[in-house]
Formats: sequence, C-alpha cells, structure tokens
Amino acid sequence: MGDILDKVNTPEDLRKLTLEEKEELAEDLRKFILETVSKTGGHLASNLGVVELTIALHSIFNTPTDKLIWDVGHQSYVHKILTGRKDKMGTLRKLDGLSGFPKRSESEYDVFETGHSSTSISAALGMARARDVLNEDYEVIAVIGDGALTGGMAEEALNDAGSSGSNIIVILNDNEMSISKNVGGISMFLSKLRSKKLYTASNKKIKEITMKIPYLGEKLVDLARRIKDMLKQFFLPNMYFEDIGFTYLGPVDGHNIEKLESILSKAKELQGPVLVHVITKKGKGYKIAEDNPSKFHGISSFDIDTGEKVKKSEKDYSKVFGETLVNLAEKDEKIVAITAAMKDGTGLKDFADKYPKRFFDVGIAEQHALCMAAGMARAGLKPVVAIYSSFLQRGYDQVIHDICMQELPVVIGIDRAGIVGNDGETHQGIFDLSFLSIVPNLTVLAPKDFQEFEKMLEFCINYSKPIAIRYPRGGESKYKFNTCADIQLGKAEIVKEGKDITVLAIGKMVSRAMEAIEELENKEIDVEVINARFLNPLDKEKILESINKTKKIIIIEDNVIEGGLGTKIEELIVEENIEGVKCTKIAYPVDFIKQGSVDEIEKRYGLDKKSIAKKIEMLYNIEENIVKE
Repeated sequence: MGDILDKVNTPEDLRKLTLEEKEELAEDLRKFILETVSKTGGHLASNLGVVELTIALHSIFNTPTDKLIWDVGHQSYVHKILTGRKDKMGTLRKLDGLSGFPKRSESEYDVFETGHSSTSISAALGMARARDVLNEDYEVIAVIGDGALTGGMAEEALNDAGSSGSNIIVILNDNEMSISKNVGGISMFLSKLRSKKLYTASNKKIKEITMKIPYLGEKLVDLARRIKDMLKQFFLPNMYFEDIGFTYLGPVDGHNIEKLESILSKAKELQGPVLVHVITKKGKGYKIAEDNPSKFHGISSFDIDTGEKVKKSEKDYSKVFGETLVNLAEKDEKIVAITAAMKDGTGLKDFADKYPKRFFDVGIAEQHALCMAAGMARAGLKPVVAIYSSFLQRGYDQVIHDICMQELPVVIGIDRAGIVGNDGETHQGIFDLSFLSIVPNLTVLAPKDFQEFEKMLEFCINYSKPIAIRYPRGGESKYKFNTCADIQLGKAEIVKEGKDITVLAIGKMVSRAMEAIEELENKEIDVEVINARFLNPLDKEKILESINKTKKIIIIEDNVIEGGLGTKIEELIVEENIEGVKCTKIAYPVDFIKQGSVDEIEKRYGLDKKSIAKKIEMLYNIEENIVKE
C-alpha cells in the first residue's frame, strides 16, 4: 500500500487531504486494486475507471448521511476501500468474505444493495421522496453507467425523476462500454452529448466577452438566452435529459479530481433533479485492461505483467452453446441469436462474427429481448435467446405472457444455471427450475454433459413450441458417461440400473450422483440412477416404475429445494397414492446463497459427492416412513 492510502480509512480522512494528496491516493488505489483483483479475481476494468470519481464523491458529499447508490455495484471496490474495508479486500468474493457488490450488512456506507443493472435511479428517487415526506435533510446520489442506461427500468426512473421536483443527483458514468460494447440509440445519443464540451466552452467565452460591452452587454446576454434553445439544437440535437426535467451538467473529465469536485459542488447547490455527465475510461491506469476492457470486466486471478489468467480457461457450456448454434445455423437460415449485452459471456461472439445479420444484441434489456424473440417466432424465424439464469428473472412476464401463452417456438438458453460462485446472491441461478416449472406450454430440460447438451440444442431448434434449456457455468464434471441416448420429448434416461434406491437427478447433478455412487462402491448398495433430462414434461412412467421397485428415492437438483424437480416428484407420489415411499430431497435451501467457490458452496450445502453418498447410505439404512431433507 502507498503512504497516502495507509492514512485513509474513512471518508473523513479523505476530506482532510489536499488535491495533490488525492491525486497520489488515486495512484495508490489503482495499484492496490490491481494487486488485489489479480489474486482474488473480480471486476477490474470498471473499478479502475471510477477511482477519481469515487474520491470526488466521498470528498464532496457527507457520506453516509448523504446516500450514495451504485448501479449494479460491481464498480464499488474503491468505495469499499475508502469506507473502512481496506484490510478485508483480500477476502473479496471469497467464502464468508467481502461481497463483490454493495452489501448493507458490511457497512453503513452501503445504503442499497445492488447486483443487477438499471436499479439505482429508482432506488435513489424512492429515498429522495422518503426524505421529503419525512422532512429530513440529505443528498441522494445515484451512479449509473451508460450501459445500464439502456435498461428500461432506468428510463422509467429518469422519466419519473425528471418531473418529480425532488433533489436527486444522477451521475452518468459514461465509459462507452458496458460488458459487451454498447449498442442502440442511447449509445448514439451519448456520443452526441460528448460534443457538448464545444458548446459549453463557446457559450461561456462568448458570455464573458459580451458582458464587458458597455450598456449593451446585459441586453445582448438576455438575447443570447432567448436563442439558447436554437443553439442547443445546433450543437446538441435531442437534449433528452433537459427536456424531461433534469439540469444537465457536463460532460466532465472523470479522471480529473479538481474538475469533478467542482461540478459535484455545483450539482449539490442546484434545486431539483440534476444529471452530471462524467466521461471515464474502463481499465484506466492498466494498459492491458484499457486495451481489452471486456476481458477485464470480470476476470479470475491473473498475472499482472501479462494480463493472462493464472488458470487457463477450459471448454465450458457457454462455448459449447455458441459452437453448436453456429453449426446448426449453417444448416438452417431461420435460426437467429439474441443477447442482452452478453455476447461474450453467453458464447455468441462467433455466431455474431459469422452471421452478423442474424445476431441481435439489444443491450441490457431482457424483457425486450424475450418479447422481440416472440415477435420473430410469430413471423417465422427460429429465435434463440441466451440469458443468465439470474437475469431471466427480469423477463418472467415475457416468458409467460408473450411466449408461452401464444405457444411461440422461442428457445431460451439459460446460462449460469445453478450456483455460479464468487458473484454471490445476486447472480446465483438457483430459482429458475422453480419459477419455470409452473408455466403452461413451456418445456424445460437440462443436459448432464456436453454431448447431451449438443443433442438437446438440436432438439430445441426443431421443437415447435416454447422451450428452455438450462446449463451451468463452467465445464463438464470429471465423471465421463459412456453413452448418450437420443433426446425424446419428456423421456428420461436410465444411466445405471439398480434395485435398492432410486437416485433421480437433473443437469450437472447427474454426474454428481454417479460420483457419489463411486464413493459407495464398497457398501453393496445397488443404486438406480435416472437422468430426468426434462423437468417439463416429466417422464412419470419411468420414474414411477423405479420408485415402485425400490420404494426409496433421492432427488438431486442445483436449485432451491421447493418448487423444482423434488417438489414435482413429491406431488407425483401423492397423486399416484404410492404408500411406504422414503423420499429425500437434496437441493439448496430457499434462501440467498452468498459468495464462495462452487466447490465450497456445494460442500457447505451438501451437494458434493461425499455428502450425497452419505445421504444415500442413510436412506438405505433407515426404516421411517417419510424422510425429507
């Protein structure tokens, strides 16, 4: 750590520094973040880009009395360091360590928890209105990136805030980059706004000169004010923010602390909603990240000198998804791919390069992506929408209302299903089996390995109704399956026959079940393993046949314990009035699972092979009528 950083533990310490010391602090912070994230992994480029901005915000505003809300929150590492968590940064994103996002339980400076995009302005306006109703006195500041501004919720909040009359400050952190390159009209509009510097500088200079003219100066300035709108239209077509009620300030260099403090001080003095436009550079100060901000948006541990990951990336489900879709698209020109600002993360980069006219990145707009896909399907295309499980939650209404109610053949690729690990509660994909299991007309399936995934994708493309395929983050299990039967609608696969216990699993948990059985090889327990393959429709015939044979069943799923596969099997047992069945469900509790590695989390919650093996052995030996885990 640098000498200045050693002295700064709270914003109060920060406010005592001179401008020169703050500039030195910025360099110390960059080095510290680079060293930390190179070991822990995390969001690097976005945090390097907001160093000066974060310093200025905590210098000008009286946090935590003034409320600072970070949109998404992946850029809050500097904020954490400056608010008393510097010594804990080595635990960032680790089991029982600091979260990679704002967390109210960590600090009073984290006033609102985030993790998904485009929420900050809504939350800030809510706090501002609460302040006004309660006659309290504090500032409310939302920091939102230009990528997050493409989210519909942000637009709704801007519209409301602009006409609210409330004192709210929105900091637009414009780095021309979300996770993938920004797209759409908002991005184009902001590009025009960046030219405002010419307008602002010219306007100021002309005013200074004109006011010096004897007698006529004030009248000329007044005339200038009357033609201001015309000038704005010349320099800045579509002054959106001012038109909806914001006082617009900027753009300002987001890496100049002095200018930032000046413009933030001005924003603080103004009444009503204010928008401050700040221009920053992702990866600032680390050339490798500046040149490739997408790679360093979220990264595992890496070598600082080279920028290369310490652990080389292996083939994962996202890559298999992208490669398979490219191969299928070669044979079928009706296939189109859609993503919501996650082209690289969902494995669609190659598809975009090969079929640019059949690839659509709609920005951070999951609802729009799904409804647009419904429109495409209605008009005769075969749309495939790739969305992370935790982000699919945002498009639930579109799944129900626009896709399934009309029985439109949209393929929903649910990436990062199950536990994702170090990003924690906001990103764990452990609810999708539950919230999708009850949707009419929706087929839901999950592969046990890459080979089955490829077959399932081909099945999905040729299916004529709504269908969702869920798959985990990362690669295959070390367990290798010998065979993979063809995919038939609603048909499960018996992976191993047995007579003592039925183990029913879905997706990646099928391999976990087989690994658990290997742990029991000396126990003489004859286990039957069924790969459910489909959640909807369920292969009732095959499952009931096995249950009636063994009278003991364990259901394993990387989902919460209620509402998914286990719940459907319990309902099936009751529905069929099967007596004397001993049933154990192994899944995650209905809770928000915090960060840690996937292996650590699975072990903690009993979804690792040793824990599953122990549950199998316990069920084999007990004599009670019904057991639920």
